[in-house]
Amino acid sequence: MTRDTFRTPPDQVPPDRPTPERTARAALSRVIEPGDPRAGRWLRELGPVALWHALTGDGPPPRGGSRAALDGLRLRAARADPAADLATAAALGARFLCPGDDEWPGQLDDLGDTRPTGLWVRGGANLRLWALRSVALVGARACTEYGAHLAATLGAGLADRGWTVVSGAAYGIDGAAHRGTLAAGGATLAVLACGIDRAYPSGHTELIHRLVQQGLIVGELPPGAHPTRSRFIQRNRVIAALTRGTVVVEAALRSGSLVTARRAQTLGRLTMGVPGPVTSALSAGVHQLLRGEATVVTCADEVVEHAGAIGDLAPEPRGPVLARDLLDPATARVLEALPPRGTAALTDVAHESGLSQDVTHSKLHELCTLGFVRRSGMRWEFVRQADAPTGSRRGGT
Repeated sequence: MTRDTFRTPPDQVPPDRPTPERTARAALSRVIEPGDPRAGRWLRELGPVALWHALTGDGPPPRGGSRAALDGLRLRAARADPAADLATAAALGARFLCPGDDEWPGQLDDLGDTRPTGLWVRGGANLRLWALRSVALVGARACTEYGAHLAATLGAGLADRGWTVVSGAAYGIDGAAHRGTLAAGGATLAVLACGIDRAYPSGHTELIHRLVQQGLIVGELPPGAHPTRSRFIQRNRVIAALTRGTVVVEAALRSGSLVTARRAQTLGRLTMGVPGPVTSALSAGVHQLLRGEATVVTCADEVVEHAGAIGDLAPEPRGPVLARDLLDPATARVLEALPPRGTAALTDVAHESGLSQDVTHSKLHELCTLGFVRRSGMRWEFVRQADAPTGSRRGGT
């Protein structure tokens, strides 16, 4: 599939205006590694334009950086071409967001000096509005059928309730969460650890195409950038900060999903986990998380209860209501006084129930009408469900 396949119709997203700050931030997104706190401090102290000049030799070097570190950044800066990156993004129908833009999600500012330099975004929806009511669904790449089913079900359920599902477009839980949400016609966005013009992993080329057309894909890295292990780890901090809460569906003890969940905890976000079989290594990480501050969730209603507003309560789970549960206390006592096998005389039933014979007699006739007991001569017996007429099977033992 060619790059043109991923092109968003140009009338959906207008191109960015190449202001000096936007151009400098676009350049720095190619020079600075995501989540670099030292570079983030320089950016905060100097501003994007002055920092860009410092790294290109047009200004004084920033304070507190080693010569080797600065030399490495300057080598990258010498090769950066922000105008070309912005033009590539515009050709894709994408845009580059900066802090302070109307579409910038303010919750990312909680990351402090590790806040993204900017965000490259593809898709027609408004990122800030979608992120206001969003939940992350993350988990193992090599997930089980159980995990994939739960992720898709949770995604569809959250979509039905008007929530945005955020994940990383990876194999396993991520892909299942995106697909479940898309199938329900819901809002879903993927945070990538590479350039937004790349389909990674390649096996999810069609899924990423659908995300561009029906949802959003977001990344810190400029077009053409490739993923690395550290970039995947840093991508997780954006997922954690962007959403109201993180749900780990399935994860082993060394899963990157646990990094996302723990980062969410440090940011004051909600952390939730879906329990699995205690014998499954792919649920061991979730169970460890649940022994700490995470909350058990089993369905979309429970996720919304924790991540939503006051009053978004999940329905209380209840077992089936049996007909005998609806009996008044006296009638229930008479029914319980009957032996499970054989028959009993009226006097015996009255003695066992502690009620008068008149009351007991009246209740037995009521129970007979309801199909719980039957009369055998002058004695009474309990009707087993297997023997009860079809129309009178209203209860159970």
